[in-house]
Formats: sequence, C-alpha cells, structure tokens
Amino acid sequence: MTNLATALQSFFTDYVHAQSNLSDNTIASYRDTWRLLIKHVCATTATSADQIRLEDIDRDTVKAFLEHLSKERANSAATRNARLIAIRVLFAHILPDHPEHAETIRRVLTIPPAKTAKPLISDLNENETEALLAAPDTATWTGRRDQMMLALVITTGLRISELIGLANTSIHTGTSPYIECDGKGRKHRATPISAKTRDQMRAYLNERTGRPGSALFPGPRGNALSRDAIERRLATHVCTATESCPSIAAKHVTMHTLRHTTAMNLLHAGVDITVIALLLTPTENRANSAN
Repeated sequence: MTNLATALQSFFTDYVHAQSNLSDNTIASYRDTWRLLIKHVCATTATSADQIRLEDIDRDTVKAFLEHLSKERANSAATRNARLIAIRVLFAHILPDHPEHAETIRRVLTIPPAKTAKPLISDLNENETEALLAAPDTATWTGRRDQMMLALVITTGLRISELIGLANTSIHTGTSPYIECDGKGRKHRATPISAKTRDQMRAYLNERTGRPGSALFPGPRGNALSRDAIERRLATHVCTATESCPSIAAKHVTMHTLRHTTAMNLLHAGVDITVIALLLTPTENRANSAN
C-alpha cells in the first residue's frame, strides 16, 4: 500500500467513525471527495489509483482539482468549498504521522475557500475556540506564548497590528486590569481584561522575564513576531485544532476571525452592540463619535 492508501484507510476506518458529531452525509461527502480527487489525478497524470502517493496530492494538484470542479463539473462555490474541507480534514489528521510532508500539507491547508455570493466573516463557536486554545504545545515556551497570545486576542478583540505593538509594559495587572495599545492610525486604546486573563498574563510575564527584547510576544531574537509569523502560527494551531474539532476546517480562520469571535461572544452574552463597538474602538475614535 502507498502512504496515501494507508492514510485513507486510517482516516475512514479509525478517525471518521470515532467522531460522533459527524453525520452520515458528512462522511459520504468526505468519501466522495477523495474518490473524485483520485479519479482526477489518474486522468490528468496517467497514474493508476494504487500508485498515487501523498506527495502527489500537493497544492497545485488540489487547486487544479478544485478548478476542475468549478469549470468542468459546474459545481457551486459552496460545493467546491465542501470538497476542500474534506481534503483539509484528512491532511490535518495525518500531519502528526507524516512530518516529512509537513510543508506540502501546510500549503494544501492554506488554500483559501472560494468566495460565495454573500461572503460573511466567520466566528468560532465555543467548541472551536476551546480546540484552538488547546492546540499549542504548552510543554514548550513557544506553545505557552502562542496560547497566551490567542487567548488575549479572543478575550479582547485586538487587531493584529495592536498585538504586534504590545510590550511587557502594556499590561496592567492591578485591581482593575487592562491593556494599552496603539490602534489604527496610532490611536490609543485601553481595553479592560478579566481577572482570569490577568492571572494568566501574570504567570506569562513571570516566565517572559529574562528573555531578550521588550515585545510582549517575541520571536527567537526578542523582536515582536511579524504579521506573517503570527498568521503562520495561527494556521498551524488551526490545523491541530481540526483533529479534535473537524468543524473548524470549514472556516478560513485568520486573526480577524478571532476579533469577530470576541464581538460575537459579547453579543451572545447580552452586551449592547454600541458598547461592543466602544470596547473595540480606539479612544480617539470614541471621542470623535461622541462629538
């Protein structure tokens, strides 16, 4: 058996049937997607099905398959995206067992979904949020850093530019804890944080002490993580989260998704929408809105 055949067997006989939240229709969709993909690869490469390997299913192959669905099979954007989800879920499942193909898998997992007629900004539900926060390896410093970073964004709705600009001194952990940052146009923003987030941040800052640089979330050399580095870290953890929460694979999760999740969590908690807007807006913008 090829490594692809082994991966498919493991996925459908072990993983899929162990997921109690997957409907029969979803499982059938996963199965049909891979049947169509293998058939497409056979037709376009003159390779027999039993000879196709994981490395043959790279980003270009998947994109060509999705194009085939759209143009030759006249599939809608929604159907195309459902096929992409089925591919993503399997690749996220096999990643831990195939580190030698990590880059190929990562490139496939970052293929964006097709735009639909009415694109909506997605948010994460409670299970998806918990899965994402549990994804970083907290046995390592970078894992603990990433977990704190994601938790802070989800609880405060920080923009990625605001996150990058945070320093160790931006966090105030007194009796009324809050964070200070510069928002859009370098406009000042002060955002309250919960007691739970404050306690998590205190523990993080204690570990952060002694490491180089002043950035709150530093890279290996002490400088603040770049926008690209943060998005890559997020993509990695989304892939891991898919293992325990397959529904997250259906969403194109970005840092803005986490900000939108903050807003939706507040809305579901009964917070007035005008208050939510104030919480997520720099101080100067609030003053201008009041005039």
